[in-house]
Amino acid sequence: MNRMSGVMVCLGVFGAVRLLPLPWLCSLLAGLGLCMAWRASRSFIHVALCTIKRDLMCLVVILRVRFSMYRNLRNRSTIPALFAQVVTLHPDKAALIYEATGEVWSFRELQERCHAVAHWALAQGWAQGDVVALYMESRPLVVALWLGLAMVGVEAAFINYNLRQKSLLHCLSVSGARAMVFGAEMREAVSEVSGSLQPDMVLFSSGELADEEELCSLQVQSLDTLLDRSPKHPPCHTVRKDFNDRLFYIYTSGTTGMPKAAVVVHSRYYRIAAFGFHSFGLRHDDVIYNCLPLYHSAGTIMGVGQCLLFGLTVVMKRKFSASCFWDDCVKHNCTVIQYIGEVCRYLLAQPVRASEAHHRVRVAYGNGLRPSVWEEFVQRFRIQRVGEFYGATECNCSLINIDGKVGACGFNSRILPSFYPIRLVRVQGDNRELYRDSQGLCAPCLPGEPGMLVGRINRTDPLRRFDGYIDEDSTNRKIAHNVFKMGDSAYVSGDILVMDEYGYMYFRDRSGDTFRWRGENVSTAEVEGVLSGLLEHTDVAVYGVSVPGVEGKAGMAAISDTEGQFDLDAFMMAVEKVLPSYARPVFLRLMPSVDTTGTFKIQKTRLQREGYRTQDSSDKIYFLNSRAGRYEAVTDELYNAIVEGKVRL
Repeated sequence: MNRMSGVMVCLGVFGAVRLLPLPWLCSLLAGLGLCMAWRASRSFIHVALCTIKRDLMCLVVILRVRFSMYRNLRNRSTIPALFAQVVTLHPDKAALIYEATGEVWSFRELQERCHAVAHWALAQGWAQGDVVALYMESRPLVVALWLGLAMVGVEAAFINYNLRQKSLLHCLSVSGARAMVFGAEMREAVSEVSGSLQPDMVLFSSGELADEEELCSLQVQSLDTLLDRSPKHPPCHTVRKDFNDRLFYIYTSGTTGMPKAAVVVHSRYYRIAAFGFHSFGLRHDDVIYNCLPLYHSAGTIMGVGQCLLFGLTVVMKRKFSASCFWDDCVKHNCTVIQYIGEVCRYLLAQPVRASEAHHRVRVAYGNGLRPSVWEEFVQRFRIQRVGEFYGATECNCSLINIDGKVGACGFNSRILPSFYPIRLVRVQGDNRELYRDSQGLCAPCLPGEPGMLVGRINRTDPLRRFDGYIDEDSTNRKIAHNVFKMGDSAYVSGDILVMDEYGYMYFRDRSGDTFRWRGENVSTAEVEGVLSGLLEHTDVAVYGVSVPGVEGKAGMAAISDTEGQFDLDAFMMAVEKVLPSYARPVFLRLMPSVDTTGTFKIQKTRLQREGYRTQDSSDKIYFLNSRAGRYEAVTDELYNAIVEGKVRL
């Protein structure tokens, strides 16, 4: 389809969205699409007929978000200004509910607390562009802090409350924070690094510290006292920021190195939240259950953003609890839930309880719902709609699964592939370098061919921006040139996906997660899904380990064995039925618990480093004796034999 055809469709949608009801719009564009495709092959017509409804739904969402973003760009809007507009619509409606205490903040109360934070920031002498680090567990105060700081142009840096010592100091250092606000629950972690902080770093604590002596020893000021004394009216301060200026910083998980501080501008915050609202059928009267950490974009943008920008009520949980999840949803009449990583699998692993049949939840949205548990999750908990999406905080190639296709993390239109300029491109080698054709451009993948997801960068388009990280070198490493055409730039996600003939995309793995064994590529994500299903949703981490003198990497699975009653023979029999020989784990590591990040992703860095010889006496390592057809314990003698090449793998 040529460019003129794409323009005709876009103009038709723009006009029809404003003038026609949706049924007429669908009929009109369906007819238009068929007229333009009458010369096309039969397969194209088949794909068009099967996907046109999905594509039009997404096209309408994109246009709604795009035009609202351009309006905000023209008006030089900021997130605090947009929130102020929402407050005027329903000041007394519940904005945030803190599940731990039952505390309810109305929209007016949330705004007043933000004003108190803004006055406090001005009293400290902080200026526009200064950074304040937030290091505390999830609670409504976190929202008031970053939003109140933003009202006077001060930028928050969200620090993962699981970080300690070196990682914590790194995050504080790269942000250039002038101050840190920490929760009383983090006092030990702060004490550990207090001697290594910058001399001019100012510390504020929220909550009850142990005693006055501890306050003095850490040279900490009580934030709660200061905010109680702050005025609740809007500060008389002019902020010289607009829609594309910096709002705050969110750190990457740091699973492959130290965390990187991703820049979040006002337009990016709006874009992420708005796509979530319009794509997944959210309503202004919905109540969202948010048990995700607020240092992550899923919790503080996709979750809290629905409250600040669209007036929804958000129930905040201090930390995720699988056993309390459905009880909380029933208690607060939640209609929408969020998930990330392994949350859905953890819920399925729970025993059946009455509350899971009496909730009012109709929508579950998030990312990381494994295909292996998708249908079971929907059926058991009676979820009407799943809104799976793909996207990192900083990326410009986010995907949405707008029609609930099982297993898909999103799609790209096969009818109008250039309307949203993303692409799967071929990679080569173990380091996943982008493959270049004879002209020096990246080669697009065919349906069914795994490839790297990339997104074209356009600094003038708020949907195509890539704002990168505080560190310029980290930013540059995520940008490739001459991708779609000569002279362009594109964001490189680092993730491998595969697209089917209808344009649905399925997450395959992160770069480096796939390993090659016996001439075959093994996807760790796929094997993890299979093994976890066999073991009734137990935590499983799959990765490749090097064996001296052997080509490729042998598969190894770390499995959570909390009760110490793992049946190796039964596991072997089950694995032989569901996995091809090259994908079966050569090594097993049984351990009390598998490491996970604060956002419920399996951690593999330490496991890969230790390989099949661990220093932890509580872990047990086993080797697959293919001749005997069973797993055997790795003793020192067997380990040496494997390393010396005396054992056949």
